[in-house]
Amino acid sequence: MKNVLFYLLCAAIVAAGCSKIGDDIFDPWSNNSNSSAEAKSYESAGDSSASIADSEPEEDLIANTEFDRTISIVFAPSGAAVSGDAKGIVTVNGNQVTADNTSTKEKVMYKLSGSASDGFFKVYSKNKQAIVLDGLDLTNPNGAAINNQGKKRCFVVVNGSNSLADGSAYSSTPADEDEKAAFFSEGQLIFSGEGSLKVTAKGKSGISSDDYVRFVDNPKITVSSSAGHGIRGKDALVVSGGTLDVSVSAAMKKGMTSDSLVVFNGGVTTVKVTGGTAYDDEDQEYKASSGVKADKLFVMNAGSLTVSNSGQGGKGISGDDKGYFQGGSVTVNVTGSNFSSADDSKSAKAIKFDGDLYITAGEVYATAANHEAIESKGILEISGGAVYAQSKDDAINSAGDMAILGGFVCAYSTGNDGLDANGDLYIEGGTVYTIGSGGAEVAVDANTEEGHTLYVNGGNLVALGGLERGAVLSQTCYSASNWSKNTWYSFTLSDRVFAFKTPSSAGTGMVVSGASQPAIHSGVTVSGGSKLFNGMLSVDASISGGTAVTLSAYTNSTGMGGGPGGGIPGRW
Repeated sequence: MKNVLFYLLCAAIVAAGCSKIGDDIFDPWSNNSNSSAEAKSYESAGDSSASIADSEPEEDLIANTEFDRTISIVFAPSGAAVSGDAKGIVTVNGNQVTADNTSTKEKVMYKLSGSASDGFFKVYSKNKQAIVLDGLDLTNPNGAAINNQGKKRCFVVVNGSNSLADGSAYSSTPADEDEKAAFFSEGQLIFSGEGSLKVTAKGKSGISSDDYVRFVDNPKITVSSSAGHGIRGKDALVVSGGTLDVSVSAAMKKGMTSDSLVVFNGGVTTVKVTGGTAYDDEDQEYKASSGVKADKLFVMNAGSLTVSNSGQGGKGISGDDKGYFQGGSVTVNVTGSNFSSADDSKSAKAIKFDGDLYITAGEVYATAANHEAIESKGILEISGGAVYAQSKDDAINSAGDMAILGGFVCAYSTGNDGLDANGDLYIEGGTVYTIGSGGAEVAVDANTEEGHTLYVNGGNLVALGGLERGAVLSQTCYSASNWSKNTWYSFTLSDRVFAFKTPSSAGTGMVVSGASQPAIHSGVTVSGGSKLFNGMLSVDASISGGTAVTLSAYTNSTGMGGGPGGGIPGRW
C-alpha cells in the first residue's frame, strides 16, 4: 500500500476557504448582509475542503518502469503456448498457467492473448510487474481468471478487446491464499491503455485488490457481478481516467467500494445496482447495497459519475466518514423502497455520509423515491457548484448544522421539508430554491424543538412552503401569500435576474429574500439561458411579460412554517 499513504496525506491537506477549491461552474450571485446585531454567522469547522492530488504518483505511471523481459502467453483450446521465458518462470497445464517470479529480481511484463474457457493466469512475484491484455478471452470455471499473488505494484495495460470470467464456485483455491474476484490481486492494480475489458463475475467480485485499484489513461472497462462487489480496492479506489461501466445484482454488495478512500479525479463512470438488503451471517447484521461506498473518505474532484440503485434499502453514494464534492458531475437516482424488519431497518437514500459533507464546486443531482436525497450525520456545508435534491422525504437533511454559503441549491420535497437541519441552519450566500410539502413540513426547517435556529444572513432565497418559526432574519424576507402551480416566475435584483418554475404542489405561501427587495413577476416567458434543477431554474435567460407580484415584509409571526418538523435523519 505504498501510495495509499500519498493519497491519504493529500486528503489531509486542508485548504483555507472552501470557495477557493476549484472554479464554480455557475456564478452564485452571493451576498452577505449581516445587518442585524442579532445575526449569528456560520463558522466553518475548518475542515471544509480536502485537497486530493489529481495527478498520478510517478510510480503509478507504467512509462516510468523499465521491464527486464516480456513473456508472451497465448491461450488456445489445445492449451496455452509460452514464448520469451528464458528463465523458466512459467509452467503450463493445458490452459492453467502459473508464473513464479519469486526467485529473480526481474521486472516481467506478461502479454496475454488468445481464448480459453478452462484456464487461468496466476502469478507469484516479489517485484513490480505488468500484465498486458491484448485480445484475451479467458474463463476459469473454478475460480479467478487472473490471480496476482504478488504484493508489489501490478500494471494492467488494456489493448484491443478482452474479456474475463470466473465460475460460480471457487473450488480450487489453496487454503493459504485469497482469491476474491474474477480479477484478483494482493498488490496494487493500475489499469491503463486504450482498449476494452469486460469482466463477468458469477462467483465473487469482478475486480478486487487487497491494496488499491487505480484507473488512468482511457481504457473502457465493463464489470458485472451477480455474486459480489463490482470493483473493490481495499486501501483505496481511485478513478483518474477511462470509461467504467459497473453493474451489481447481489444483495448487500457495492458497485465500487473501498475500506478506506474513494476518489474520482476524472473519467466517465456509470454504476448500476439492483440488489437490496440482506442479513450477513458472518458479521451478524443486516447490510444494504450501495452504488459507491467509502468506509473512510469520499472525494469527487473531476469527471462524471452516474449512479442508480433500485434495491430495497439501498444507497446511491454512501460513506462511513466524510464526503467532499469539489468538481465534476454527479447524478444519483435511488428508486428502491425502504427496508424494515423486526430486527433492523435500512433506508433508501441517494447520498448519505455518517460524517460531515462539503460541496464546494461541480454539479450534484440527487433523487430518492422514498427517503432523503442528500443526508449528512454531521455538518452539511454547500459553498459552490449546483446542487439539486428531490425526495418524498427531506430533500437535504443534516444531523448537525447546515450552511448554504454559495452556489445554486434546489431542495425539493414532495412529502416533507426542503432543507432540514437538526442543528442550526444558516443561509448566507448563493441562490437557494427550496420547496416543502406543506402542513407541518416547510421549505426551510431548523430544529427549534432542541433550541436551534434558522438564520437568513444573505444570498438569494425562494421558499415555497414557508420558513421555520423563530428564525433570525438579518436579511429582510418578503412574502407573497399566493402562488400559481406550474408557472414561471422571475426574480430580479438590480440588473441580476433569474427565473424559477413552480411545481405542481407545495406548501402554501412564498417567501423570497435578497440583498434588497427583489421584484417578482409571475407568468413570465423564458427563452434561452442555462437551465438548472431539472428545468426548474433558468439563469441568464431572456425574460419578458408577466404580472408583478405584491410582496409584504415577512415576519416569524406570519405563520407559514414551523410545525413539529425536524425529523431525525436515519430514523429508518
